Amino acid sequence: MGILKKKYLKPFKNWFVIIIIGFVVWMLFFDTNSWLIHNELNNDIDALEAEKEYYKREIEKDNKAIENLKTDEGLEKFAREEYYMKRENEEIYIIEYEDSLKTKPNE
Repeated sequence: MGILKKKYLKPFKNWFVIIIIGFVVWMLFFDTNSWLIHNELNNDIDALEAEKEYYKREIEKDNKAIENLKTDEGLEKFAREEYYMKRENEEIYIIEYEDSLKTKPNE
């Protein structure tokens, strides 16, 4: 048992090996530019890139909506659907289904 201990501990008696191991541990875990911090920053970058793509798609969708609102037909359709506007001498009936109504949870 003592021979095996000496065999495995022999490299740790060399100062050069101890310094290299200490340097690697320091750089991986404790330094301000450590691997852990780089990994966290890379995850943040990936999340921001995904968010950027989402906002690009939303901008494209909004630009299409703006183009539709520039026409008279598109503007009329928007006003009728969103604000329930109507023409003169016209009746509008709004049909609401029971599952689409907001009700209080106690009722």
